[in-house]
Amino acid sequence: MGRFSKSMIKKYKESKKSSVLVYLILRFLVLISIIIQILSGNVSNALLCVLALILFTLPTVLADKLRITLPSLLESMVYLFIFASAILGGINNFYKIIPIWDTILHTLNGFLCAGIGFSLVDLLNTSSKRINLSPLYVAIVAFCFSMTIGVLWEFCEFSADYIFGMDFQRDRIVNRVASLKLDKKKESSTIRVTDIYKTDIYSRKDGRVTIDNGYLDIGLIDTIKDLFVNLIGAVVFSIIGWLYIKNRDKYKFAANFIPRKK
Repeated sequence: MGRFSKSMIKKYKESKKSSVLVYLILRFLVLISIIIQILSGNVSNALLCVLALILFTLPTVLADKLRITLPSLLESMVYLFIFASAILGGINNFYKIIPIWDTILHTLNGFLCAGIGFSLVDLLNTSSKRINLSPLYVAIVAFCFSMTIGVLWEFCEFSADYIFGMDFQRDRIVNRVASLKLDKKKESSTIRVTDIYKTDIYSRKDGRVTIDNGYLDIGLIDTIKDLFVNLIGAVVFSIIGWLYIKNRDKYKFAANFIPRKK
């Protein structure tokens, strides 16, 4: 067992944090997944498992470096998010088995990132006598931080699709399209085509590819959907954070999602 795992076990014995137990269970499941992927000859999935193990160490490492304390619930949610995304979604195909899996993860991502952004400002707000930011301002910063992370992640998905030929920005079939490109008269008129039942794509290399039941959208709808649910998660936490600053005793449950200074 690695030095990091031993330190986590020691941390669990000393603090009884449930998040450490969650970490150890998920780490064990990921190690099992690595063995299964190696035995089946799937090197790329095995590497994805290794990446998940590396990501598992980040919460504890960052907390120690930044000298902050992660609430047990927040830390557990981060571990579960990594496991749900990389192992369940990427390897066990939950993205296709459960159609809303990606939507759930992006909503949760918006919520968690808003919590991180909120804590960064709230720590400054509470530790400095010269700074007294309003609850609304802190909530807006948390929202903007979450949306920025969401946009950057969509940039990463687009880059992976465009450069490496992946399909992170999930394509889908639609049966209508509106485009200026279809205006042959060049009058800048939007041409609408509805009730599309089949599309033929001609490729010099692959020949003709037929898409039944509509037209292939290659990621625009998925990107906007991801950003929209990220917005929902960010708004929900920003409201919770705003209420928390207004009355920390009444809404103290919000502290379960906010890192604190050691």
